Amino acid sequence: MSPESSDVVVRPKRQVTIPRDICDQLGIEPGDVLELVVEECVLKAMPRKRIALDALSEIQETFQRCGISEEELQKEARKARQEITRERGGKKK
Repeated sequence: MSPESSDVVVRPKRQVTIPRDICDQLGIEPGDVLELVVEECVLKAMPRKRIALDALSEIQETFQRCGISEEELQKEARKARQEITRERGGKKK
């Protein structure tokens, strides 16, 4: 067993307990959702919030590369919402 790994036991209901030190390393807390993926007989687990944070970071980097500020994006989003509201006759759904 390597220093980064831990043995866990699969319980009768196919449940496992993730060791605290691994949870701490990954920022996993009780109630968090994990995405499980099998790749070439290897089980990978990633916290969903980490996936979301990585996606947000990638989106922010893309906007920065394109020279679009967060303020500009928010301004355009407000304009788009106002236009949609006008098209619906001022009615909010």
